[in-house]
Amino acid sequence: MENAFEVEYTHHSTAIEGNTLTLMETKLVLEDGIAIGGKSLREIYEVVNHNKTYRYVKECIGKGFALEENIVKDIHALLMENILTGGIYRREEVVISGASHTLPAGNEMYAQIKNFYVELSGKNGLNDIELVAWTHAEFVRIHPFLDGNGRTSRLLMNYQLMAKGFLPVYIAKEDRLAYYNALDQYAAHGSLDDFADMIALLEEKKLDKYLELAAIQEQEPLA
Repeated sequence: MENAFEVEYTHHSTAIEGNTLTLMETKLVLEDGIAIGGKSLREIYEVVNHNKTYRYVKECIGKGFALEENIVKDIHALLMENILTGGIYRREEVVISGASHTLPAGNEMYAQIKNFYVELSGKNGLNDIELVAWTHAEFVRIHPFLDGNGRTSRLLMNYQLMAKGFLPVYIAKEDRLAYYNALDQYAAHGSLDDFADMIALLEEKKLDKYLELAAIQEQEPLA
């Protein structure tokens, strides 16, 4: 079950950003080490790096490490391996096409990302799911890196979920529009409601599936 989740999570998180590998191609790359013809090296590295980074996240959770700046930089560096130098904050201004908000730049961006880490330990008035949603939404609103912010923020979301005892989840590429709209609601208006509801529903569905599989396994006769 965990291996299947890793493949699905990697596929959907990279596909949201434009990676063209199919779910089956992602599985072949990750589980069988098979090169996929007609795909760029960058796309291959994106899926390999994402899976490796997710395992790093699980390792940190297993060691009881709280999410902090060095871990975030390590996550980004692993995601960007063989693509670009990761873990370094941007100095250039970045514009997101279609977004209704302006990304912070220069000293403003730097001050905001530093404040993000201060508030990670527990933002006042938020329950656990809202804090998970805020971690993802606030990080991607700040957009501290030139590339890879979306994949990084989704890994931070799962870092916070697992650290708080929840199951990891993924946002399907088919739900990209609703996902972007929920993030834009936060960035433009400060509202976490839509995104927190999305995460809560994903968590509920994942738990139902987990319990269903556990029940099936209990009913299977011993060999």
